[in-house]
Amino acid sequence: MSPPSGGNLEANLAKARGFLERFRGAPLGHFIAGKAVSGVGREVFDNISPVDARVINQVISGDEQDVNAAANAAEAAFPAWRAKTGDERRAILHRVANAIEARREEIAFVECMDTGQALRFMNGAALRGAENFRFFADRAPGAADGLALPAAEHLNYTTRQPIGPVAIITPWNTPFMLSTWKIAPALAAGCTIVHKPAEWSPLTATLLAEIMTEAGVPAGVVNLVNGIGERTGKLLTEHPAIRATAFIGESRTGSLIMSQGAPTLKRVHLELGGKNPVIVFDDADLDRAVDAVVFMIYSLNGERCTSSSRLLVQRSIHDRFVERVAERVARLKVGHPLDPATEIGPLIHQRHLDKVMSYFKIAREDGAQIKAGGALAENLKPGFYVQPTLFTNANINMRVAREEIFGPVLTVLPFENEAEAVKIANDTPYGLTAYIWTGDSGRALRMAHAVEAGMVWVNSENNRHLPTPFGGMKASGIGRDGGDYSFDFYMETKNICIAHGTHRVPKLGDAK
Repeated sequence: MSPPSGGNLEANLAKARGFLERFRGAPLGHFIAGKAVSGVGREVFDNISPVDARVINQVISGDEQDVNAAANAAEAAFPAWRAKTGDERRAILHRVANAIEARREEIAFVECMDTGQALRFMNGAALRGAENFRFFADRAPGAADGLALPAAEHLNYTTRQPIGPVAIITPWNTPFMLSTWKIAPALAAGCTIVHKPAEWSPLTATLLAEIMTEAGVPAGVVNLVNGIGERTGKLLTEHPAIRATAFIGESRTGSLIMSQGAPTLKRVHLELGGKNPVIVFDDADLDRAVDAVVFMIYSLNGERCTSSSRLLVQRSIHDRFVERVAERVARLKVGHPLDPATEIGPLIHQRHLDKVMSYFKIAREDGAQIKAGGALAENLKPGFYVQPTLFTNANINMRVAREEIFGPVLTVLPFENEAEAVKIANDTPYGLTAYIWTGDSGRALRMAHAVEAGMVWVNSENNRHLPTPFGGMKASGIGRDGGDYSFDFYMETKNICIAHGTHRVPKLGDAK
């Protein structure tokens, strides 16, 4: 991806300061029943920019009364929102998309400073968010559609109905786009929502709540409660008014959310972690494969669930392919996210930086080689910057080959043949994505069916087509997003059976 045109770091910093000024002063609260509110909770936490480790603002952590207010508002607004026609919801959601596009620069600059993601990627975050709203808006009129299933003397037909108020809990890596990915289909289906954004990147969630309300989403249909996951998030996932929880985040948290919703039998949709393989055979287009391998782990600071963090390379090309990857890694531009030339920005938080850095020591102790990187980007302190890193001489038993690091860190694993590639690829608790590079179409089909992953790309990087299902197997999650698959989660399917009036009805107690 080429750098965005126009602007420079100094000019972009000035714009960012202007956009962030509104968050200075009073702590950021919540958005409930169509209004920005401070709420009842008095616990506050600092929102720290990863760019320079400075506090951007303070945020109020929602307590039980705040979560109650938001959930009750969503419950009260549900009947009227459900009763709107699909065409009415479609019109409103298109207005939301228009409003997102109108504020695309503000969204991008705030997201860069709040998350550390590079402007070259966040420039498109708002447009992707608007695209999500348009895509699901156009499906709102048909969201309730079902099937006609006739029998000899009965007509069965199915329809779908919105499930009710839904909790949506989103992560810190690309928060704006991922929030729209969950919220747009929920609203199109006729659900109301309570959104809890990640505490490490809360700012654009407030922008989105404002945008939706100003675009005509009725009060109470969208609600936002900020807070710490262990407290505010738990209150939300346990709340009796909430019928389902959609969560994006790490697998450990996903298991907690399942248990928290169990007493109220909440439906859960979990988009969780991954340790995704990219498998390169010796008959692949190696030029394109190098581009895809580097892009899919080092873009977005490596902080993405679909990152291909394990590089499986056929042994016959291993050394020369790894050398090419290492050369590219050494040239990656690490810098301020608002610098148009930056390819890798800072990691989200000091705690996450410490986690990623810990794997450099682990790799050395386990016998892996650090081919590139493996240290802080000292010249960019006090921000949370790390050098893009490449581990070689690894095997499938090493922690760097098994655990999700969630940073700009790639581990190389050699293989001899298809069977060994499948064994290595599947030797993980995760099963989100896999990427296969080969010039043999038969091999591509065999591998695509053999790898345990919810999504497989052949001779391509992660290329999202919105009608297709998005989700993983094993510890990578439950359920699918995208297209009609989203409505399977946000809606209940109902079967209606109508008799022709000709069948024999069994009789009891009619003895003569």
